[in-house]
Amino acid sequence: MTAEINNLVQTRIPTEHGEFVLHYFSNTIDDKEHVALVFGDVAHKMEVPVRIHSECFTGDVLGSRRCDCGDQLDKALQLISEHGFGVLIYLRQEGRGIGLLKKLQAYNLQDEGMDTVDANIHLGHRPDEREYTIAALMLEDLQIDSIQLITNNPNKIEQLQALGVKVEGRIAIEIESNCDNHAYLQTKAHKMDHFLTKTKK
Repeated sequence: MTAEINNLVQTRIPTEHGEFVLHYFSNTIDDKEHVALVFGDVAHKMEVPVRIHSECFTGDVLGSRRCDCGDQLDKALQLISEHGFGVLIYLRQEGRGIGLLKKLQAYNLQDEGMDTVDANIHLGHRPDEREYTIAALMLEDLQIDSIQLITNNPNKIEQLQALGVKVEGRIAIEIESNCDNHAYLQTKAHKMDHFLTKTKK
């Protein structure tokens, strides 16, 4: 079956970083509610700043210090606003795609000494199970010609390019580590090849 999306609703969302328009998409791949926050006019533009942010309930909503997700979400909205136009796509891919239950189980394994990669593998998953077909379709629907991807993750760039997205460049979004997420960020740098310069080696 060919993957399809439908841009069902657009509504104004005022934030501390300015007024965005939220686009609600249905899709034929899963039953999840994926959305895009659009700032300014992005149709038919080149090098549009785009953040593809995977859901993190603990970080985005609760402000957990175990990861950098909530801080990255806020920083991405700020970067897009300062640029004058851009998009934040919010994908419902909790826990790098393994879901909230398994992510919380992985947290407990991390507290016992495993890193994030080993914990996911121990639970029978790949280190990162996210995929970006829906994001690519959303960018196409928004008529964006090319993007600058707001990310530290080289795999995300590669996956999007394989899906036909024209990625012109990368915008770094590195957050200062704290005592609770330092090991998490080290694992991103050492085992997942993320571009992280502030994390101590």
